[in-house]
Amino acid sequence: MNLARTVLALAVATQFVAPAHAFAQQASKSAPLATELAKLLDDSKLDSIAAKSADQYVGALYFAGSQLLVVKAKYSVPVRMDQMLAQKAYRDVYIDLNSASDPKTKILISDLGANGLRAKRENNQPFDTVDTATGSTMFDGDWDKAKISEAEYMKRFQATDDAYAQMLQALIAALKKPS
Repeated sequence: MNLARTVLALAVATQFVAPAHAFAQQASKSAPLATELAKLLDDSKLDSIAAKSADQYVGALYFAGSQLLVVKAKYSVPVRMDQMLAQKAYRDVYIDLNSASDPKTKILISDLGANGLRAKRENNQPFDTVDTATGSTMFDGDWDKAKISEAEYMKRFQATDDAYAQMLQALIAALKKPS
C-alpha cells in the first residue's frame, strides 16, 4: 500500500515539474548572440545596424541595455537597400524593412532586455514577441491564452529562436567586417 501511494505521489509531482523542466531544457540559441551584438553596438556607439542575408535584408534598432528590435524581409527594390547599406544608413534600412518590405517574408522580433529570446517570462519581466505574416506570438509562457498547446508554443519558440539566431549572426558579421 505504501509503495502505491509513493508511486501515485511521484506521478502527480511529475505533472507539475514536467512543464517547468521543459522550459529549463529549452536553451536559447539567440541569447549569447544578442548579448554579443549589444556589446558590439555599445562598443561602436551605434543604435542601429543592418546587413544583407541571402536574398533578404535584416535591420536592428538598439535601445542600450533594454531592447533590440530586429526585422528581416525581402525588399522590392534591392538596389535602394544596397545603397543604404553602403552608406551605412542602418536606421533607414530598419525603417524601410519594417514598413515597406514584402509582408509575406517579414519577421519582426522584439527582444525586450536585448538578451535573446526566452520561452517564458521571468519574474514579471517584459516578454519577447515575434510578428510574422501569420500573426503574433508572445513568449510569456501562457500558451493557454494564445489558444495553442504547450507543444505548439515550444515549436514556435524554437523556430523563432533559430530564425533570430541567424538574423543576429548576419548583424554581428556586418559589425565585425572591416570598413
